[in-house]
Amino acid sequence: MPDSLEALIEALRQLPGVGAKSAARMAYHLLQHDRDGAQRLADALMAAVRNIRHCERCHTFSEQPICSTCADPARDQTRLCVVETPSDQAVLERTGAYDGLYFVLQGRISPLDGVGIAELGLAELMVRASDGVIEEVIVATSFTAEGEATAHIISQALAKRGIRATRLARGVPIGGELEYVDLGTIAHALADRH
Repeated sequence: MPDSLEALIEALRQLPGVGAKSAARMAYHLLQHDRDGAQRLADALMAAVRNIRHCERCHTFSEQPICSTCADPARDQTRLCVVETPSDQAVLERTGAYDGLYFVLQGRISPLDGVGIAELGLAELMVRASDGVIEEVIVATSFTAEGEATAHIISQALAKRGIRATRLARGVPIGGELEYVDLGTIAHALADRH
């Protein structure tokens, strides 16, 4: 196998969920059937690496020092939603149900991976939440063990400062049938009913 093909396959294997066979299949497809697509992919990747940075206020992806969400005066300046990743923020934005500001942690607490409070920027979050403008912090971390631990630590730190923290609700999904919903979700839906 040519060195450059092997390097391409190894590079594609860095993507989440892509194993050796999938990476090889992608590499062969791009080189054999879609060289124009391969060039567009390479150009887009280079432009993104060169131009995308983290917003200085919320840490999401942006081409400017301050992202368009943080710079938008029409956003509700009194609410701050804490998410794990820029992709989580994008999902919340697509719902159209939230018009406040964000703080992107860039992960969640994971002691096994060496990610603790300091790595997530909890101190910076506390400064931002204590600015005198924020009235509510919505903790929108995932419902995994690590996400729950992260939410708990954030909520405790906010409570010590007298800042109101809320958590995303959990429950039965829209269109879901109880027969097929896991027992933990049903239990949380019953406990958090309104």
